[in-house]
Amino acid sequence: MGISPQPNLWQCGPFALKHALITLGIFAEEGTITRIARTRSDYGTDEIQLARAARYYNCNLPMIRRHRAERARSELLSYLRRGIPSLLCIYDWSHWIAIVKAERGHFIALDSHDKAVLTILSWGELKSRWVYRLEDEYDEDHRETVFDLHPVVPRSRVQTKARFSLARARYLRRPEHRTLSRMWDQYLVDLMAIAKPRTSLSRRVFSLGEFFRRHDKMILAQVDYWHGSINRTEAFRLLQNLHFVADTYGLVIHQEDEKRAIAGITSILTLWAAGKYGASPVYE
Repeated sequence: MGISPQPNLWQCGPFALKHALITLGIFAEEGTITRIARTRSDYGTDEIQLARAARYYNCNLPMIRRHRAERARSELLSYLRRGIPSLLCIYDWSHWIAIVKAERGHFIALDSHDKAVLTILSWGELKSRWVYRLEDEYDEDHRETVFDLHPVVPRSRVQTKARFSLARARYLRRPEHRTLSRMWDQYLVDLMAIAKPRTSLSRRVFSLGEFFRRHDKMILAQVDYWHGSINRTEAFRLLQNLHFVADTYGLVIHQEDEKRAIAGITSILTLWAAGKYGASPVYE
């Protein structure tokens, strides 16, 4: 689960689709995708199999073929601007990755072959990995360049989308933040029970950053008092992780839900403390 590297050489397709779905706020396990796509350990997963798995999660996975690099780049950018991630099969059609954002001439990829998964590529780097050269069966000296694009298009409106950036990608690439990446979907599921996506109709709302500015010291003090011995630095890091994920998806708290959010975040932190440091029976 989460944003994680693949454990073998043949599951890149299910991992790429899982990572693309995460950016759309759709949660999928790579094992389920592997089963639905009928991925084989001796063959991997092709675009038809991935399209079958995408439909299971209410998404289409069309194939768009371009023969000129700049045309392919323009097509990819048109989807990314709309918040639609795309799967690319790179290295001569041997490895799947998800492209989720373009910023200042660079592309943010989720590459399950990379230990950090979050990868930043220049256009030149991406182009050289993406291009495939088809041999002409009638002319052995002629090879046609091919750039295949597979956007992951939701069939209905999704609740929220990730807003990755170069800064966020660099943050998650650091070794000390990889636990956050691995637990990404768990953080998001918990947050969605407390906060809501910001919309054009949102009124009287504030960010999780503002929420923590108001209440984090009180929540930490209360959990520390009732538990008795937590590492406040580690507890504060958990709150920072929640803040980071919430901001990535544009989640906000409505003013009328502020007290409920205090209870929710306090419950999460309490369960974390009990799981990490243990807890004695109460009132026995």
